[in-house]
Amino acid sequence: MYAMHPCGTSGRLDCPTLVDAVERYLAASVANDIDALVATLASDAEVLSPISGRTVFRGREDMRTLLGAVYGALRGLRWSEPIGDGAIRVAVGEGSVGPFQFSDAMVFEVDPDGAIIRIRPHLRPLIGLVALAAVLLPRLLRHPGLAMRALLGGAGPAFVQPADEAEQELDFGRPERS
Repeated sequence: MYAMHPCGTSGRLDCPTLVDAVERYLAASVANDIDALVATLASDAEVLSPISGRTVFRGREDMRTLLGAVYGALRGLRWSEPIGDGAIRVAVGEGSVGPFQFSDAMVFEVDPDGAIIRIRPHLRPLIGLVALAAVLLPRLLRHPGLAMRALLGGAGPAFVQPADEAEQELDFGRPERS
């Protein structure tokens, strides 16, 4: 399990045994090291929401915001060794959100360059998923552009694309007036 880094210390991400992007992602998520986590992602990586199968968060910057909110809310996160090789990998994790325990079978898809291109979390039980949604909702609503892009499947119209991080938090998905 990745409760402790394989090199023996928590949060040490430069360990030579972590040669795979999925292993580095898991170690970074336990350490809540969002920069190291985002470094494992392809530029057009996406995560399919386990809360709504139609919601897709896409791109490193949107995923930085989302995954920072997710991993910042979790406690006691532990992962099993990833299963599989090649383009599809699976890791089973467990942790808690507040007083609610959850488990996750996270499916990772890796591109030919070895970067993570898609993440599909599968959380259970329902109470753990609901608790996570309740914690994430106010954090993500601070970024209405991100929420709008995700609801549109990550491919919304140009006016919901972030111009910069400050504007992303304030644009409410409205077009600029000329």
